[in-house]
Amino acid sequence: MLSRMNRADVRTELSGVPGSGEIQHVLWTAADKLRGSMDIARYKEFLLGLVFLKYLSDAFDERRAKLDEELAEEGMNAAQRAVFLEDKDEYIGYGACWVPESARWNAIAARTGSEDIGRYLDDAIDAVMRENPPLAGVLPKIYGQEDIGWRRLAELVALMDDARFTGPGGRPARDVLSAVYADFLDRFSRAEGKRGGDFHPPGSVARLLVEMLEPYAGRIYDPVCGTAGLLVRAGNFAAGRETTAHTYGLALHGQERDERTWRLARMNLALHGVEGDLAWGDSLGEDRYPGLEADFVLSIPPFNLKEWPRNPEDPRWRFGVPPQANANFAWLQHIIAKLGDKGTAGVVLAGASVTRGRGREDEIRRALVEEDLVACMVALPPLLFRGTGVPVYLWLLDKDKSSRGTKNLEDRRGRILFIDAGAMGETAGRGERILSDGDLAKIVGTYRAWRGTASAGGKRYKNVAGFCFSADVADVRREGHVLSPNRYIAEVGVESAAERIGRLTKELDGLFGLADDLTEAVRAQLRRVDG
Repeated sequence: MLSRMNRADVRTELSGVPGSGEIQHVLWTAADKLRGSMDIARYKEFLLGLVFLKYLSDAFDERRAKLDEELAEEGMNAAQRAVFLEDKDEYIGYGACWVPESARWNAIAARTGSEDIGRYLDDAIDAVMRENPPLAGVLPKIYGQEDIGWRRLAELVALMDDARFTGPGGRPARDVLSAVYADFLDRFSRAEGKRGGDFHPPGSVARLLVEMLEPYAGRIYDPVCGTAGLLVRAGNFAAGRETTAHTYGLALHGQERDERTWRLARMNLALHGVEGDLAWGDSLGEDRYPGLEADFVLSIPPFNLKEWPRNPEDPRWRFGVPPQANANFAWLQHIIAKLGDKGTAGVVLAGASVTRGRGREDEIRRALVEEDLVACMVALPPLLFRGTGVPVYLWLLDKDKSSRGTKNLEDRRGRILFIDAGAMGETAGRGERILSDGDLAKIVGTYRAWRGTASAGGKRYKNVAGFCFSADVADVRREGHVLSPNRYIAEVGVESAAERIGRLTKELDGLFGLADDLTEAVRAQLRRVDG
């Protein structure tokens, strides 16, 4: 049995911790000690699954307490209220799921002294998913497996049984546990380094994409959604700007190829109160939304993906068949194929996508420019993505760069905005940078002014030496359809010696990254020949 001393130790870890931010740190530290030899990807599912189950139970308890109060105000006695308190319909449709008695957290916490707590948890999860069909397949049933020590599991349950995870100070459970869940996703992403960036986008990059596209309403799609970080950000963006100036009604769609990550994504949407449709599968190999015409696409595909399911006959390759050695232009063309007639997309790709010297990729990039699909290119600072120093760029694509009638935007047909944000960002820890609020406001404000959106507040766009330049497609044509902002922004004004050195250093870093990519591609081909 879990001894009193063990549970007391757990409580000691949490004693004297005043706020939710601090308690997240303490819970993470304590939980990490209990991880043992478990693979971090599996532990991620293990821990976040427990957080989600706790959320479901707490949200149920909150609804139950409110319902009891309402029934009492109507004059019902305890026996009469008990009937309604066990009525499933009184929960579903009121922001809560129906949680069977055996799956409620107090019942689970009461089993911390029992060696069968893992099996009990799996049975509880089964019961919750059976009673709530939308949750089918979401929660992991892994707690009863033999290699998971019951003591470790019991101590985690005891940690989460602390009152501060149950709406301290009147805060709803959703607020508390969605913050814990988001914080843990960020910590897992940091712990997994480069792989972590594939499933959870850095917060400042996600914010940049959403605030440039401004997805107030319509169909939003992410073909490689990871834990749905961009979709959650988009859903919250629209909800936070609900005014009479906008119409609402978002339909969120995402696809994720890793099954574990797909389950985490579904939990993430539910915890943040965002409704969405998420499919499991590889978008490049098995498109699960073949007829979708999205109003917005937000995406951060894996950088320079070398192994992907390539079919040369795929109708999505309208601008040219992408090479097997790099999926960058496969992602771009898949996203363009998903855009409606007036759709816009924000896509972050590695620097190899903007420079020339890659044969087939050069031809595809040329075709995208000549088709007038590219609206804006932003060079981003290095080290925004953990574990990789590869130069990255934000591509903003727009199927309709006209004034769009009553929207009265600036007509930008035949023009491309280049922004160099490569020197922006601030240190946020070892080997990691983030875009500050000021950086985001400057980049987003510049794009909105260039496009003439209502959110620009009447600000007029102008070229700024060393930062932004609005180029004609003819300018880009003369430069061989290269889309590196430095190529164009350098022409504005006269650079100082320091600015020139900084620009050349960044270009050199980009070329080093490109050289590394090419070296690896050659080695991969040689290994195939040798094998």
